Amino acid sequence: MSSVLFDHPGPKARVRHRIIAVVSAVVSVAALAWALTKFGEKGNLAADKWLPFLTADIWVNYLIPGLIATLLAAAISIVFAGAFGLVFGMGRLSHVAPIRWISTVVVEFFRSVPVLVMMFFAFTLYAFNGVFRSDLNSLAAVITGLTLYNGSVVAELIRSGVGSLPKGQTEAGYAIGLTRGQTLRTILLPQAITAMLPALVGQLVVILKDTALGYLITYQELLNKFQQIGSYKSNPVPTLVVIAAIFVVINYALTGVAGYLERRTRAKGRAVIPRNAAGPGHIAPVDTEALQEHQIEVDDEVLRERYHKP
Repeated sequence: MSSVLFDHPGPKARVRHRIIAVVSAVVSVAALAWALTKFGEKGNLAADKWLPFLTADIWVNYLIPGLIATLLAAAISIVFAGAFGLVFGMGRLSHVAPIRWISTVVVEFFRSVPVLVMMFFAFTLYAFNGVFRSDLNSLAAVITGLTLYNGSVVAELIRSGVGSLPKGQTEAGYAIGLTRGQTLRTILLPQAITAMLPALVGQLVVILKDTALGYLITYQELLNKFQQIGSYKSNPVPTLVVIAAIFVVINYALTGVAGYLERRTRAKGRAVIPRNAAGPGHIAPVDTEALQEHQIEVDDEVLRERYHKP
């Protein structure tokens, strides 16, 4: 039986995959061409529909304010979701049963509730109780919904990332005198975040895109500006294309920056841990890869002694 989840495709499977990819591409291009043709027949792609985007009025009064509102909600939500995920992710790894149970209930509950439902609930709660100023209710509701949902996803990513690390990492931490908490914070957690960085970046992109749901609670982000510009200039299709292009550029830039950070982090391969021998509170750099290699050597030596006795 194969020890991997799936076998690598053979020559026939690779040919079949190429055929499927080509057919899918052709169908997609044909569908896009058909849509553009229909839009053209209705006059939605006429040159005069694109002219407003060459003026400062549309950008200064609509697109740039909408972009700033989108980035503001996304940036605050990313910070809060990261803190939420770190706290409850470590809570799910705790050996204290009540902390682990509470963290599990919180994470599973907010992962199960749709983001839009949480936004509506938060908006209603804030509006009827005067928690924030009236002009901040929609922003606060968007941040609340994005933080609770995406923070729960980040918590699960952290938990699964720590659980996927080799046991030798934990044993190496114990071998140099670290407690479980110190091992988790200084050895396991940095490696888990590095390993799960692509998934974490994907979640950041989700946060940025989900700010568009704020349109339904009157938050003045890009999608809300789409409706305003489309009504003002009678060019909804070009407006939607421009706003979609803005989202694509931002998400691509975010993914590129995260990929650069991932490469830098993996190239370093180092973490900082406290050494008791150097006195309390002393921080010294330790190569975690070297620790793992040392643990493998120790395990191999134990096996040789156990099974190759004369």
